[in-house]
Amino acid sequence: MIRSMLYATDLGLYAPYVMQHALALARTFNADLHVVHVVEPMGLFAESVLQSYLDERALSEWQRQGVNTVMATIEQRVLDSFREELGEGEQDLKLIQSVRVIQGDPCEVILDQLRKLSVDLLIVGSHSDATAAATPLGRTAARVLQLSTVPVYLVPSLQRRRNDDI
Repeated sequence: MIRSMLYATDLGLYAPYVMQHALALARTFNADLHVVHVVEPMGLFAESVLQSYLDERALSEWQRQGVNTVMATIEQRVLDSFREELGEGEQDLKLIQSVRVIQGDPCEVILDQLRKLSVDLLIVGSHSDATAAATPLGRTAARVLQLSTVPVYLVPSLQRRRNDDI
């Protein structure tokens, strides 16, 4: 029985399409829906650019406060986009129990959230990059499929489905 689900989103081009699948499943099973978006840590190049413009104290403060502010802003934008996407679908919005934006390696964070939330199903999109239509699975989707301890509902990208229809 499916009582709770985790929708892992990259907020990419196909995210609204995958979200519709997640909501349809939540309605069907009358299940709680949790949403997670993972922000990868800042790369070495970005960090070195910041170091060249900020002194050590300012950089430390930015790392402490700035990252939290950015994460909270992204979380609010995710919620706002869901509200906009759902419009009058207030019932669907009530299915969403939590929205989390977490920094880290996408696969590791998703698998960690599976354990912490004790969900029964994971929902992911196959690929977010429209330019990589020849690649059937994105890196994160492939890793999560291999390592997940719960069933994974994989939604193919619209671009890939359109190409297959031709």
